[in-house]
Amino acid sequence: MTPSVLAVLGIWLALAMGISLFAARRWRAASAVLRSARSLHDLIERSPARAMVIAPDNSVELDSQLRALLRLDHDPRSMMDLAAGGVLPDEEAGALEASVEATRRSGEPLDTTIETAEGRIFAVRGELTGAGGAPGAILGWMIDISEAEEGKRRLAQRLEQTESALDSLTHLIESAPFPMWYRGPDMSLGLVNSAFVAAVEGEDAADVIARGAELIDGGGDRSARAGAQLALEQGAPFSRHQPATIGGERRMLRIVDVPLPTGAVAGFALDIQDLEDARYELAQNIQSQRELADRMAAGAAQFDADGRLSFYNQPFQLMSQLDTEDLDEGIPFDRLLDAMREKGRVPEVRDYPSWKAERREWFTATEELIEEDWILANGDHLRVVGQPLPNGGLRLILEDRTEQVRLASARDTLLRVRAATFDNLFEVISVFASDGRLYLWNRRFSRLWGLEEGWLSEHPRVDELVPAMAQKLVNPTEAAQIRELVRSTTAGRQAGSGRMTMTDGRGFEYAAVPLPDGNVLVTMVDITDSLRIESALRERARALEEADSVKTDFVANMSYELRTPLTSIGGFAQMLAAGYAGDLSESAKEYLDAILLSVERLSRMVDRVLDLTRTEGGALQIERERVDLAGLASTVGENALPRAKEQGQKLDIVIGEDTGIVSGDARRLREAIENILQNAVNYAGQGAEITLECSGDDEAARVTVTDNGEGIDPDEQPRVFDRFHRSEPGERGEAALGLGLPLTRQFIEAHGGRVELFSKPGEGTAVTLVIPRGEAG
Repeated sequence: MTPSVLAVLGIWLALAMGISLFAARRWRAASAVLRSARSLHDLIERSPARAMVIAPDNSVELDSQLRALLRLDHDPRSMMDLAAGGVLPDEEAGALEASVEATRRSGEPLDTTIETAEGRIFAVRGELTGAGGAPGAILGWMIDISEAEEGKRRLAQRLEQTESALDSLTHLIESAPFPMWYRGPDMSLGLVNSAFVAAVEGEDAADVIARGAELIDGGGDRSARAGAQLALEQGAPFSRHQPATIGGERRMLRIVDVPLPTGAVAGFALDIQDLEDARYELAQNIQSQRELADRMAAGAAQFDADGRLSFYNQPFQLMSQLDTEDLDEGIPFDRLLDAMREKGRVPEVRDYPSWKAERREWFTATEELIEEDWILANGDHLRVVGQPLPNGGLRLILEDRTEQVRLASARDTLLRVRAATFDNLFEVISVFASDGRLYLWNRRFSRLWGLEEGWLSEHPRVDELVPAMAQKLVNPTEAAQIRELVRSTTAGRQAGSGRMTMTDGRGFEYAAVPLPDGNVLVTMVDITDSLRIESALRERARALEEADSVKTDFVANMSYELRTPLTSIGGFAQMLAAGYAGDLSESAKEYLDAILLSVERLSRMVDRVLDLTRTEGGALQIERERVDLAGLASTVGENALPRAKEQGQKLDIVIGEDTGIVSGDARRLREAIENILQNAVNYAGQGAEITLECSGDDEAARVTVTDNGEGIDPDEQPRVFDRFHRSEPGERGEAALGLGLPLTRQFIEAHGGRVELFSKPGEGTAVTLVIPRGEAG
């Protein structure tokens, strides 16, 4: 190609390239504008604010989305048109129209809210812009703030609730009965309640905070700030127990410090002194219960839900015979049964595994109590009670009934022996209970009254037995006496007795005796033979009494009859001695003296016999006069001196100045003294020493005759005062009749006194007459 053509072609290419570059730049600019328009469109479409234009005539041009949101088919011609269409309530449409007019007049931006008839809330914002080329037009935006308003309303309600809760919490803290406080980040008190103020005895909260008064004492790790700081470091509540002095009293407190997110610490203190006291009392009670359980006769053990032993008492350990080490470790239930089996403390069974499995089911049994008896190989008898617990555990109780079983067996044996014994007794036996029912009887009882065993086994009352008993008695009313005797013995616990006669002639003596258990034992003994013997003995005694009376009368009569010839003999002898018949030879005088002496002795014996019979008949008369006992005793002693000398005896007479005067019969007192002195002279023997001693006091006088003779045998002493008793069969004379001591005792007793005898073989005898002073004293 020519150079010119190439030049033109180059210019064309250069021009084409320039045009292409210019077109490319314009295309890029247009694309950027288009992208910006699209972005702006997307922004407007996605914006929560929807545009509207309010014309000067109040007609409204709405965004298509806003129109759809308000459910309108066309733009409204006025604000009130919105109300007519049901979009806005009348008051809301009027308020919006007034706000628009205010904006036009003041030029201030439009800013209001409206609420649609459906309850949606819109914020209306706008300004005078002359939009659409119309002066006075307002470009506005409607923003749906329904959710925001609802959230705001909820937030306000929540805030109100929070404020109310905070007020309530503040009031609650202030009114709390236990101390509460708040510490700032520097651990100093910033808030305390009234209970805190009262506990530290402050004037008010400000005074307590200003003084920094703490609730608890102590320093270091036990201080109040140290506990709060520890809670803050741990980031968790810190609780501890510390004592504090509150109201002058030492109390145990549970102090809790709670860290707060702000670095502060809140805390409170609870008075747990009562709880500590209750815990101590509970511990004491538990200890007491354990001690009580150890003192129980029954063994007790408790297993937890896992079947391990959690508690046992001492009797359980003794009954199971297991080591305390195993029991203290909480031995399982199965192992406990195995260990007891090795010790022979469970029954011997054929299938032990099945037996043990059945006992294991006690933990889940539905029964409240499971009871069974274990008969052990050694003869022991255990009563076992299992009680399932609500927590799945089991309480086991062992009671050793070995002794009870043995006692029951022994009791049954005793009952059988008693029944056999009662049935074979000679007595008629019956036992009545406290309510009057027949409790026990023997065969003789049913046979005696003719009662059937079947009826007696119904335990009839004593009232029911009376008619049947009355038919068997000669006197039917005696049956009622038995009933009354049973009642009185039951109520008064006093024994009673009586006699009854059966219609068949047999006689019975009955007695009611109260028993320790409140019952009454009634026994009846057949005394028919005894009554016959008693009747015979009574007749014999009557005959003997009659014979004795005849003998006494005979002796009395004979004494009187003897007096008459003795008096004649004595009188004639005295006449002969006086010489009425002339002079007598010496030998005749000797014979006459012997006759007078014998008459005197025989008269004295007759008088004694007569006095003895009078004493027995109660006819002895005692003459009362003043008697000088000292002179009387002295005279009797001097009269006995010749007789004592004949026996080679030494007779001492000791008359005390206090012997004095007595009131009595002088003759019989003299005879009483003569009798005991003559008795001593006659029985003391050759060479004996005899003492007659008199003494006295204000109440009575005493005459004692003592000798050192052979004494009286102890078997003879009670009989020496019996009539006609002779100590030696060979005696003769007055002593042979045995009248002296009996008469002495009767004379002294007639005076109201007594005769005392003391004698010891080989040492001698002492007889004392105790004579009351009487009126003479």
